[in-house]
Amino acid sequence: MRPLFLMISVCISMVLYSVSSSLQNVNNPENTSPVTNDTIKIKVGSQVFTATLLDHYPAKAFKEMLPLTIAMTELNGNEKYSDLPKNLPTNMERPKTIKNGDLMLYGSQTLVLFYKAIPTSYSYTRLGTINNTTGLTTALGSENISVTFEAE
Repeated sequence: MRPLFLMISVCISMVLYSVSSSLQNVNNPENTSPVTNDTIKIKVGSQVFTATLLDHYPAKAFKEMLPLTIAMTELNGNEKYSDLPKNLPTNMERPKTIKNGDLMLYGSQTLVLFYKAIPTSYSYTRLGTINNTTGLTTALGSENISVTFEAE
């Protein structure tokens, strides 16, 4: 009876450790990393930018929505935003500083594309980042604009 109890205890411990490690990777933004070849195209007018998505469920859920063309609204001279057709899972963090080219989710439904670096106290879910931001600010301009997101 005792060896069976010991074996069951070890199995339960292994399962709990595995679940704990998985949850830690999902909830800890430092444990997310870009996925090799998990890129998307972002089309703004005639310009095309490539972004690398993070390796977590929110970014994968976003990619499953593509292709997607949305009207993005200008805000604060540093970002464009738009509500997505449906809610996405979140992995919120307070980044303190947002970089040019960051693609983030505000709440569970608002997609935000930043084109200028800024300090922030808001919480976002990081989805990915544009690989080369040269010309991004000019392409997005200072007005509301239509942007197309496509899987590569």
